[in-house]
Amino acid sequence: MTNLGKKALRKEQSSKRVAWVGAIAASLIMLPGIFGSTPVLAQKAETTPLTYGDLLKKAKAGEIQKLELDETEQLARVYLKGQKDDTPPQQVRLLAQNTELINILKDKNVDFGEVSSANSRAAVGLLINLMWILPLLALMVLFLRRSTNASSQAMNFGKSKARFQMEAKTGVKFEDVAGVEEAKEELEEVVTFLKQPERFTAVGARIPKGVLLIGPPGTGKTLLAKAIAGEAGVPFFSISGSEFVEMFVGVGASRVRDLFKKAKDNAPCLIFIDEIDAVGRQRGAGIGGGNDEREQTLNQLLTEMDGFEGNTGIIIIAATNRPDVLDSALLRPGRFDRQVMVDPPDLKGRQEILQVHARNKKVDPSVSLEAIARRTPGFTGADLANLLNEAAILTARRRKEAVTILEVDAAIDRVVAGMEGTALVDSKSKRLIAYHEVGHALVGTLLKEHDPVQKVTLIPRGQALGLTWFTPNEEQGLISRSQLKARITATLGGRAAEEIVFGKPEVTTGASNDLQHVTGMARQMVTRFGMSELGLLSLENQSAEVFLGRDWMNKSDYSEEIAAKIDAQVREIVNNCYIKSKELLSENRIVLERLVDLLAEQETIEGDLFRKIVADNTQQVADAQVPVPH
Repeated sequence: MTNLGKKALRKEQSSKRVAWVGAIAASLIMLPGIFGSTPVLAQKAETTPLTYGDLLKKAKAGEIQKLELDETEQLARVYLKGQKDDTPPQQVRLLAQNTELINILKDKNVDFGEVSSANSRAAVGLLINLMWILPLLALMVLFLRRSTNASSQAMNFGKSKARFQMEAKTGVKFEDVAGVEEAKEELEEVVTFLKQPERFTAVGARIPKGVLLIGPPGTGKTLLAKAIAGEAGVPFFSISGSEFVEMFVGVGASRVRDLFKKAKDNAPCLIFIDEIDAVGRQRGAGIGGGNDEREQTLNQLLTEMDGFEGNTGIIIIAATNRPDVLDSALLRPGRFDRQVMVDPPDLKGRQEILQVHARNKKVDPSVSLEAIARRTPGFTGADLANLLNEAAILTARRRKEAVTILEVDAAIDRVVAGMEGTALVDSKSKRLIAYHEVGHALVGTLLKEHDPVQKVTLIPRGQALGLTWFTPNEEQGLISRSQLKARITATLGGRAAEEIVFGKPEVTTGASNDLQHVTGMARQMVTRFGMSELGLLSLENQSAEVFLGRDWMNKSDYSEEIAAKIDAQVREIVNNCYIKSKELLSENRIVLERLVDLLAEQETIEGDLFRKIVADNTQQVADAQVPVPH
């Protein structure tokens, strides 16, 4: 729940509490009136038709058995002769002087006496008062305790919120981390520093003060920190960068001081700060300066890491996926001595990660983890874990005993493209989408520089009505100019197929995303990669945000004349690739129609079958063009 939601919840609970207390207080105030007064029905029941004159007559007639005089209430309780024992006495209001009545009672030998209700009424009144005073006192004590707790919390406001474990039991070891071998070797050395420091101090080496884990989301930075904590066996503090910064000035710096004070008391120890960019951003960034509270927190962190006083035996491990926004003072040697890159895994790394996550899952022996690793280039460790989990969920839904390759394929499609939609019925729209997708796949297959096609499908997924997958045969760190042009040509194959088959008036909006992608690739070829007639120039840098300490106005790196040339070069690259795409489809119109018919019928064509059909058709065309000797 967010802080705003918590505040709203607390406000609602407080208002309910106040209303509840008010209701109780009102009820308690009414208690004396309720218990101190005689109910109306009771009064009606106890009223008697006897008057004072009737009382005198009955006394003279000898009809009175017993009479009680209550001087406090000025009442006479009359017990008549012949009435039942359980009949209540009749009450008669007395006069100020009742000499005549008393004389008659003496003459008739009537048993009478004086009684007083003052003591009982005083006891009842005291009891009623206690009934509403004691709860009020209890409420006062409750509020006093709450205010005492609030004041104690205010005194602890500047204390560190770091989770502390004397010996971290994260359940994660280095053997549970795969796919990032280089980063693991660096961090295993840190564990050795903590366990056997004498090996390094004997030759004059000092323990590094900080290790910064840098990498895209999902690559395993936090998992590596858990593995270090599980392996080191030393006290471990873990905290998020956002937990330092508060609305109140000075709280963040106070928490940093408190954290390092606790760490020094437990040295040697580890401190893990996740998402350190929340507190370590560049100082003075933005319009009119930066966030003073965050900057003071960063200043305190810099001082504690490598300031006037040392912090021997404390190793700080931090993780971020935004190293470009961190302050330069935080990255210098002496603070974060080591910067460990945690990149997305390669083919071997993905296979190892899949083996780790497949340990606790029932996977059919026919499933090849290597084949899955080849089909998932660019996947991070989190993506692969989610992939196998989706496959396991799908297996349980289909009531199977073990995960098969069918569930893995469906899970890959879902992770990459989204949930599966309802297949289109046979119509002009379905056939148009089939031409569009086959156009992508056919052009990509005919170009040798392009990645091989993996699957073509008409089943909607996410926002796409049809999809074409291409999977590279090997890891691609660098991309050549011919590969970029091949990708642009294949991406334009969908629009080219629509125009060839249906004509220009019937082209659709289905290529809008393709055109955005093509324009971006062509512009990068011209402005960043030097792959155009403008020469070896880098004319545009990646976008820089003003709130990260950059200039308010983004200055152009080139003149208007160069801008016009850039636009012309981008247009020329895209147009040439589009012409090439239309030529390839026109030359292979027969196989295009055959593949569209097959796709419309089966709705999905696997890559191996697609390439086989294209190869067979190419061979037939080649055989037909060979002249027959006479």
